[in-house]
Amino acid sequence: MKITREVKTAILVITSILLFIWGYGYLKGKDLFTNYKTLYVEYENVEGLLPSAPVTLNGLTIGKVNSIAINESTGKLLVELQLNTDFPISKSSIASIYEPSFIEGKQVAILPNFNDKSIAVDGQTITGNVKLSMTSEVSQKLEPLQEKIEKLLSNADNLVTGLNNILDKKGQQDIKKSLAELSSTMEQFHKASLSANTILEDNKTQIKGVVSNFNKISGDFSKISDSLQKADLAKTARVLQKTLGNVDQIIANLQSGKGTMGKMLKDEALYNNLSKTSKELELLLQDVRLYPTRYVNVSVFGKKNKPYVAPVNDTLTKAKN
Repeated sequence: MKITREVKTAILVITSILLFIWGYGYLKGKDLFTNYKTLYVEYENVEGLLPSAPVTLNGLTIGKVNSIAINESTGKLLVELQLNTDFPISKSSIASIYEPSFIEGKQVAILPNFNDKSIAVDGQTITGNVKLSMTSEVSQKLEPLQEKIEKLLSNADNLVTGLNNILDKKGQQDIKKSLAELSSTMEQFHKASLSANTILEDNKTQIKGVVSNFNKISGDFSKISDSLQKADLAKTARVLQKTLGNVDQIIANLQSGKGTMGKMLKDEALYNNLSKTSKELELLLQDVRLYPTRYVNVSVFGKKNKPYVAPVNDTLTKAKN
């Protein structure tokens, strides 16, 4: 069978049209011979996300961003995801926009929910969120630091201004004078240290002798300590404790009026009798001293005894009255 020129021309035209359609789709990143699943996600902001950006699942590229458009009804951005995978993606899975590195652009990561058994079908809309990029995280962490640095610079500026106001010509002269005096003081201290070194060098022998004596005293003290340690201090302490107990018992007996001494301390009648006897003895001695002839009468010529006259300061009689 002979193929006519018209048939050949028709076959060539149809083949050219098919190749054109396939090439156009290929240039757009869509293979006509591959079965794709299309999912949609709405975002408030997709800054940095471009069409043809990769769509990943646990780091594996399973598709790409096909288009980004504005949803006129909600005002949000509608992103079309073109997925080439047989992996079951549930309806509650999340499409998160993230930035893998500083160099690469933003991508979309599918975060599957394995507990949800309902599978998203072609053309369904799933939930989306935006993860902060590394640049945004660094920026957020640097903002407080930037504020602190700005406050620090402001305080430093105020400090410098205050110092400029304080350090006038007189202040500068005072500082120079203080520095000169400090230098002089350090020089005197250096001289004093040299003198001290000279004194120590001259009296090295005496210092060695003092150290030797101190070591000897320390040795003697160590021997005394050993002697005290060997002594039976516990026995001495027990004897002392027993003696103190006996003393406490004696004092308790005296306070309770037991025994002769206790009765003398506690018997008021005995005290009054002793006091009265003492007074009478005092009067007797006083009378003997003033009028001894009443008690020792020596008469050479036979004189009569004089009548008794009571002493003027009879304290006992006054006490009785």
